[in-house]
Amino acid sequence: MASNFQIFSFKNKDSIHLRLSGDFDGGSAHELINTLIEQGVGIWDIYIDTNNLQTIHPFGIDVFQKNLNGIKKQLKNLIYVGANKHQIAPD
Repeated sequence: MASNFQIFSFKNKDSIHLRLSGDFDGGSAHELINTLIEQGVGIWDIYIDTNNLQTIHPFGIDVFQKNLNGIKKQLKNLIYVGANKHQIAPD
């Protein structure tokens, strides 16, 4: 995982907001997947804020999207926001 990567989260009744910060690499992708599994199951809306990402490595995107396929059915609404949303969100 990139040494400067962090996930800040806050939850309310129906949603969780995950703000990503730092560099997004393969380890960061695994951390995001683990956070989605731990905190996102049973939550109606999951917002992934990409505004504070600095460098997005293609390998990180691949790792995230491949692992996301395995857990998508457990998650309801993934909503990507921020300037880098098109790079992170699956096609």
